[in-house]
Amino acid sequence: MDKLVIHGAKPLQGEVIISGAKNAALPIMAGTLLASDNVTIANVPHLRDVTTMMELLGQLGARLVVDEKMNVQVDASSVSEFTAPYELVKTMRASILVLGPLLARFGRADVSLPGGCAIGTRPVDLHIKALKAMGADIVVKNGFIRARCKQGRLQGRPLVFDTVTVTGTENILMAAVLAEGKTVIKNAAREPEVVDLANFLNLLGAKITGAGTSTIEVEGVDQLGGGSYSVMPDRIEAGTYLTAGAITRGKVTVSRVKPDNLLSMLCKFEEAGAELSLTADSVTLDMHGLRPQAVSISTAPYPAFPTDMQAQFMALNSIAEGTCAITETIFENRFMHVQELQRMGAQIRLNGNTALITGAEKLTGAPVMATDLRASAGLILAALAAEGETHVERIYHVDRGYERIEEKLTQLGADIKRVSTR
Repeated sequence: MDKLVIHGAKPLQGEVIISGAKNAALPIMAGTLLASDNVTIANVPHLRDVTTMMELLGQLGARLVVDEKMNVQVDASSVSEFTAPYELVKTMRASILVLGPLLARFGRADVSLPGGCAIGTRPVDLHIKALKAMGADIVVKNGFIRARCKQGRLQGRPLVFDTVTVTGTENILMAAVLAEGKTVIKNAAREPEVVDLANFLNLLGAKITGAGTSTIEVEGVDQLGGGSYSVMPDRIEAGTYLTAGAITRGKVTVSRVKPDNLLSMLCKFEEAGAELSLTADSVTLDMHGLRPQAVSISTAPYPAFPTDMQAQFMALNSIAEGTCAITETIFENRFMHVQELQRMGAQIRLNGNTALITGAEKLTGAPVMATDLRASAGLILAALAAEGETHVERIYHVDRGYERIEEKLTQLGADIKRVSTR
């Protein structure tokens, strides 16, 4: 098992090229199951979760070819298995995204109930309820979702999600593409990754309108063809490296990004005292050597502040000037990094789903343990600002969502190295 060893208290300077978005690449890869011809996906990040999705598609019978630039070609014409096994699904919740495509195209799917990060319950009952409304016969038994479409095709119809769900929106969006008739999804997730999936499916011949709004309409088609598509840049990775610049009082540029997708974060960086410069595809954050100011945040679905940036801003506020509150409204168990930050000297007090933070003059290096993907990023950021040496254990979590994180941070001047503890 690997760990990261970090010597902090060094202002970071330089430019980082942002990778393709994990949270867009995974549903797009699942969406290739709907296509009757070859599909090529570019700008795919080289991550553990992506590898897991490739393995899952391969087990279903799809043929995959990956080149040296991580362009992934998928031929789903040979799919002959319809089971997503527990061994793969337990490591990555996004495996649930094959449920809709398999059911829509092949009329059957057996998908293990998902696992993944231990950040709280993320029930799939919203997926199941919507698919049942579209005519699917679904039984949850022995840890599996067993779905069948006995009418030959799913039936389009109006649907309303009880709560906003990103993977639920994506799953039903994919299922509706090959359904008979029109599907209207209300209270749909508005995330840019949902828009990216819709754009990809439309490229293949789907008829989707309204993606990016709370109402998505899908006119079912008989089949999808092939094509080539490039995955959008990762807005969470971009936000993480901008936070690295802010927490170390440095100057960092993230390039190959879409600044419009980062607005909720950029407003908070400005509130923290950063000077921002934007171009069409880059953002530069400059702290001018100054300590950041404390900023209160409350997580909420897009376009509000993303839960996937909460841990990173927790780290930033730990050394900021002033007192603030961070309220987590999406997941009920996403404060597990607090105890680890406290080991480094952070002054954080929990009150239900709110963390009250008084910024410390400095953090000090300590051995800490990552508990989930974004908590890993938060601890790494804290270590970059801390005096002395920090060991971040269990970094297999961070490898699920960040491509070559130690290499990119080294390019910015960080003193960070990966060490095998085997």
